[in-house]
Amino acid sequence: MESWLFQWWNEDTLTVTIRLVLAAVLCGMVGIEREFKRHPAGFRTHLLVGVGACLMMILSIFGFEDFLNTHQRVQGFDPSRLAAYVVSGIGFLGAGTILVHGVTVKGLTTAASIWVVAGIGLVVGIGMYYEAIFTTCIVILSLLFLNKFEDLYLRKQRYHHVTVIVENKEVSLSKIVNELESLKTPILSLSVSDHPSDAAVPLIKYTFKIQISNPKKLPELYDKIQSIDYVHKVFATE
Repeated sequence: MESWLFQWWNEDTLTVTIRLVLAAVLCGMVGIEREFKRHPAGFRTHLLVGVGACLMMILSIFGFEDFLNTHQRVQGFDPSRLAAYVVSGIGFLGAGTILVHGVTVKGLTTAASIWVVAGIGLVVGIGMYYEAIFTTCIVILSLLFLNKFEDLYLRKQRYHHVTVIVENKEVSLSKIVNELESLKTPILSLSVSDHPSDAAVPLIKYTFKIQISNPKKLPELYDKIQSIDYVHKVFATE
């Protein structure tokens, strides 16, 4: 029994074990940050993606040794093919974390982190430990701290909530969005609701949260939207 165990546990087995565990630790660390922020893909998803990518890389390196030893005339063996399929295939998983709500897109950072942990898994699988650890540090630091720098920068921008009241089914939302975009005004969020009114025609209220660096653009924005037919009222608040 012991001889069989020692025969099974060799240098290659130790190498594979270290690489899989390291991939799980590094990719799981990235996933923990996403888990704390309650994103669609968290700790388990990142860990599984990283370990799976590492496993594919290990397979491409060690999985065909016996075949190549018994078929020495085989040429054109390329261990990078499996890695290439992992990189392209992981994009579909990342796309599933991207959520679109009207004009707001969420989940791009999580999709990017999934793509990165797949790369970390591949790098660990091939034995490039330093590169994997250093990349993990960069990813975690960027996820933890860069968003704070972004928030600090965005605070310098002026936010306004622009409310547009229109006759229901007479003014399309896309037309108002086009007018805002023509003034190069980024739309950060949007809400739609019915507007109570005594008028015979039902009204609807669009509320846009926009980012505007120059408040002097507001009068031009009012004029453009107010010029649209069936628009009853336009006003803004900070």
